[in-house]
Amino acid sequence: MSLREKIKAQRERRKRSIRIKIEGSSKRPRLTVYKSLKYVSAQIIDDSKGLTLVSASSQEKDLKSGKNVDIAKEIGKVLATRAKEKNISEVVFDRNGYIYHGKIKSLADGAREAGLKF
Repeated sequence: MSLREKIKAQRERRKRSIRIKIEGSSKRPRLTVYKSLKYVSAQIIDDSKGLTLVSASSQEKDLKSGKNVDIAKEIGKVLATRAKEKNISEVVFDRNGYIYHGKIKSLADGAREAGLKF
């Protein structure tokens, strides 16, 4: 097993462990984050219905320019404002197996600054 495969397997194990403990509902949906080397995306999901309520990504035209950590903070703010439009004020944060550092932390901080509670 190569180092890259080992790191991916460890993240998948953390992801499964976290998902066992976290579940989004209609009252308090789940905010999940995905990151790659190039893009960051986040969505708010109602697990009881299996629906994505709100999403934001760095692939959107107005969020493409800048550094990754700064873009992640903007994505958090945009996601929080879109959530407020749909009367979502409180969520459960799912870091999706990623370490709470860098882009993930920046996105969470941006969402909190815009008024989302978790």
